[in-house]
Amino acid sequence: MTALTLVEVSLAWLFKNAKGHDEKSFYTHPAFAELQDKQEITVTAPDIGPTNSKLDVEYTADGAGKFPTLRWEAPAHIAGQVQQWLLVSEDPDAPLPTPICHGIYGGIPSTKTSVEAADFEVEDASRARLRGGFHYGKSRNGRIYIPPRPLKNHGPHRYFFEVVALKKPLDPSLLTATTTREQVAEAIVGKVLGWGMWVGVAERKWQ
Repeated sequence: MTALTLVEVSLAWLFKNAKGHDEKSFYTHPAFAELQDKQEITVTAPDIGPTNSKLDVEYTADGAGKFPTLRWEAPAHIAGQVQQWLLVSEDPDAPLPTPICHGIYGGIPSTKTSVEAADFEVEDASRARLRGGFHYGKSRNGRIYIPPRPLKNHGPHRYFFEVVALKKPLDPSLLTATTTREQVAEAIVGKVLGWGMWVGVAERKWQ
């Protein structure tokens, strides 16, 4: 065992019960208050499996760190009103007071109902614009996307991929400013039509 692994495993043991911060996830912000935790957007990951499927190593930091292909669909009473989509990825099982933001993406056109890894390549860094035609915000470490890397021996971590339907588009100046999770949460108050999520699970073990 290397010194770094020893530190990591020790931290995992020390914070073994510091998990499950679902109540502080993005979808619990005031913008979602009227929805009462009801998911109406169906989100799938066709290359991986149903929600709560295990993420293969290619989707984690130990592999290529690939963003999973996601597809989503809104019910008929919402679909015609969608002006933009918002996508948030976070880890509610990280041993921190609030979930780690692994990525936040705004300005997704209403006609776009899927994303794949190639969409997350940078097209214009000065405008925080990605190849998929939308914008990236600020993750916890500033990267466009943080691949899953739970502490070794901390048990399974869930990774939420939350899709939010907006009835009004976000301000372009906000989208191009590499904005934070909290700023986006405030900006969407009064604009949320519905939401849904797909959950991937990753675990790292030292043996």
